[in-house]
Amino acid sequence: MKTSQDPVRDYLSAVEREASALPADRRQELLADLSEHIEVTRAERPDAVIGEILAELGDPRTIAATARAESGSTAAPGPAWGGSGAPVRRGKVHPLVPLLMLALAQLFGIAFPDDGGPLVGGLVRITGAVLLCTSVHWTASRKVIGFLLTFGLPSVAMTIWNLSEGGPEGGGPALAANLAVLVLASATAAWLWRVRRV
Repeated sequence: MKTSQDPVRDYLSAVEREASALPADRRQELLADLSEHIEVTRAERPDAVIGEILAELGDPRTIAATARAESGSTAAPGPAWGGSGAPVRRGKVHPLVPLLMLALAQLFGIAFPDDGGPLVGGLVRITGAVLLCTSVHWTASRKVIGFLLTFGLPSVAMTIWNLSEGGPEGGGPALAANLAVLVLASATAAWLWRVRRV
């Protein structure tokens, strides 16, 4: 008896066969994106039949043709996947939401340093990081880079700053550090916006 994974494996194998003309790294990225998309959809819709999920993605031949067209100098006219007019799966949260949360969280600490601003900013940053990591709008590698630059690195830097002798009483240096984190998070958010899946 076949397991529930067999249709997924067969589907991904078909895409891999059809996309054999692509460079190996692009082909692996495509397969990883599709696999992640299937996993996320199954987690969000546990009652959905796997055949429906695969049908929403579209025909493997269409996906491969679209990927080949995107690898060339011209973009394909159709959606990245979901060929045959099938709708492209959209995230439940607009991609701008986690990016704004990550980019602007530092403003709470700058604007309200003594009135709970750092706590609110930290909660906003955590929520933005969770939304980024669970979003369907970026590949896994881009999520990791975005997480490290907007959450990981600033958190480590702020922890070191607060534990050092020049911590919160630093005045001007504290403002400069906060502005540096704000610039880093904003630049990373802008990059994530440019490389998102549409």
